[in-house]
Amino acid sequence: MPLSLEEIKDNYDRYKQAYSERDTRMEQVLLVRKGRMCDVYPDLFPDGPFENPIVANMVDIAARDLSEVIAPLPAFNCNSPTMVSDKERKKADKREEIVNGIIDFSDLQTQMFDAADRYVSYGFVPAQVEVDLENNMPRIRFLDSYGCYPVIDRFGKVHGMYQRIKKSLAELMAAYPEYAHLLYDKESTNSMLEIVRYHDKDQDILFVPQRNNIVIDRAPNPIGEVLIRVIQRPSLDSQARGQFDDVLAIQVAKARYALLSLEAATKAVQAPLVAPRDVSELALGPDAVIRTERPSDVRRLSIDIPPGAFAQQQVLEGELRLGSRYPESRTGNIDASIVTGRGVQALMGGFDTQIKSAHAMYARAFVELVGLALKVDEKVFDNMEKNLRGTRNGVPYAIKYKAARDIDGDYTVDVQYGLMAGLDPNRALVFGLQARGDKLISRDFLRRQMPFSFNATQEEEKVDTEDLRDSMKQAIASYAQAIPALASQGQDPSDILYKLSTVINERQKGTPIEQAVSEAFQPENPPPGAMTPEVVSPDMIGQPGAVPPGEGELPMGMSATGRMQGVAPGQIAPGGRPDVQSLLASLTQRGEPNLQASLVRRLPVA
Repeated sequence: MPLSLEEIKDNYDRYKQAYSERDTRMEQVLLVRKGRMCDVYPDLFPDGPFENPIVANMVDIAARDLSEVIAPLPAFNCNSPTMVSDKERKKADKREEIVNGIIDFSDLQTQMFDAADRYVSYGFVPAQVEVDLENNMPRIRFLDSYGCYPVIDRFGKVHGMYQRIKKSLAELMAAYPEYAHLLYDKESTNSMLEIVRYHDKDQDILFVPQRNNIVIDRAPNPIGEVLIRVIQRPSLDSQARGQFDDVLAIQVAKARYALLSLEAATKAVQAPLVAPRDVSELALGPDAVIRTERPSDVRRLSIDIPPGAFAQQQVLEGELRLGSRYPESRTGNIDASIVTGRGVQALMGGFDTQIKSAHAMYARAFVELVGLALKVDEKVFDNMEKNLRGTRNGVPYAIKYKAARDIDGDYTVDVQYGLMAGLDPNRALVFGLQARGDKLISRDFLRRQMPFSFNATQEEEKVDTEDLRDSMKQAIASYAQAIPALASQGQDPSDILYKLSTVINERQKGTPIEQAVSEAFQPENPPPGAMTPEVVSPDMIGQPGAVPPGEGELPMGMSATGRMQGVAPGQIAPGGRPDVQSLLASLTQRGEPNLQASLVRRLPVA
C-alpha cells in the first residue's frame, strides 16, 4: 500500500537527521573544492588580503583527474558465446542495438564525468530510469548526490529515496503556476525553498515542507519497481565516504602555511628602515641619498622565517597525496629508480586499483540500470513501433523496433570494462595477444573485453569475410603463377589470362571480389553424354609428384594439389610475412613488448 504524505514527511525528517553527519562532510568537501576554505575553518583565515588561498587546490585537481579516468563508458553486449542458432544471435544483436540507442539517447557518456566526480568526492551517486513521454523512450539519468537520502536494506537493495532540492520562489512559481497562490509569500520573495521528492515502487511525489507540505506533483510508478540504483564506494561501516573526507584539514593547513609564508615575505620587504642617530633627514624612493657617518648601519629590520616552516609544507604535501591516494606521477613528478626497480607502474599502483574498483561498482550498476530501462520500455511502450538512432563502434545506425516483440522479457546485458582497462595501449595489446596465443581465452572473449563499444558477433562475421576474400585473392595469385609452367610445356595460357583480366576489370568497376571471381570462373556445363573426370583420391593429395589418374605428366613446377612446388600452404610466394600475433605476443627480458619483425621461409617436407 502506498505511503501517505504524513508518513513520507515523518520518514524524511528521520532520514535527514540520520544522514546529518554525512551531509556535513559533503558540504565541507564542496566548499573546499570551490576554494572557500575560510568558510570551513574561519579561524585560520582572518579577514583581509590574505583571506583566500594561494596554493593549488589538490583536492579539486585529484578529484577531476580521477573522475576523468573513471568516466569512459564500458562495452554493452547482449550476445552470449553459448548462443548457437543464427536466430538467437540476430535477436540479441537487435536488443544490443536497442541498448546502445538508449545509452546514446540518455547521453550517458557526458553524464559520466559529473557522476564519476560525485562518486569520488561524495562516496556515492544515485541514478534513475525515467519515462520520457515526449520522445516515448526510457532515459537513464544520474542525480546529484548532495541532498539524497536512499532507503537501503541490509542486502544493499534500494527501496526508495528522498531527494532534497533547493529552488527559488520565482523558479518554483514559474514551474508550477497552478500552485503560485499557495507558494507566494511577500516576505520571502527572494528566498530559497526546499522541495522534497520521494520515489518508491508505488509512486513519485513532490512536496514543499516550508509551505505546509503542499503536494505540487504526484505520479504512479509505471512498473511497480524502484527505478533508482545507488553506486557507492566500498566502506567499512556502509556509510558513504568520499575520497577526500579525511584530507580536507591537510589541504587547509597547506593553504594557511602558504599564506603565512607570503605574509612573512611581505612584511620582510616592507619592514621599517633602521638608521643611526646621526641621520637627521630620511629620503625614500629610488636613488635616494642618506647622509650618515655609519652607512653600514642603514638597513631594513630583519624578520627571520623559521626554516622548519618550509619543511612542514613538504610534509603536508606528502600527507595530502598519501591521504588522497593521488600519486606524484599524475602531475609529472616521476621518481622511478632503475636500481631498486621501482618504476612508473609501481608508483601508479594505488591509482590503478581505485579505477578498477570504481569500474566494478559502475559495471554492476549499469547491468541493473539497463535492465530497468529495457523493462520500462517494454511495459510502458509495449507494441508501439519506434525509430531509434544510435552509434556502434563509431558508426551510426537506425532501426525500427517494438519493445514487446524485440525485448520479449529478456532484460539481460553484459557490461565489461575489459581486461585491458587501466593498461596503456601497447601493453594491453601484448597482453591480449599473449593470452590468445597460449589459448587461455577465445577470440570471442577477447573481443568482448575491448574497452569500447563493440559488436562481437558482427565483427566476427566481418573477419571471416575478410579471411575468405584474402584466401580468394591468394588462390587467384597462385593461379597466375601457373602461367610460366604452362607456357614452358607449350600449353596455351590464354584462358588463364582472360579470367585474370576479367577479375581485374570487374574490380576496377567496383565489383566485390567474390562477385568478380564468380563471373570470371563460371563453370561450363558439360555437353550431354560427356564423361565426368575422375576424382583425385584423398591419399594422393599433398604427396609430392602425385599425378591424378587419367592424366599424363604435370607441367613443370606444378604439384597434384594445384600449388606451385616449394610453396607452403597459405603462402603466395616462398617466405611470407608473420601475422600480427607473432609480431607482438612476446616480451623482452626487461618486460617490454617486442615489436621486431622476422621473416621465416617454410618449405614442404618431401
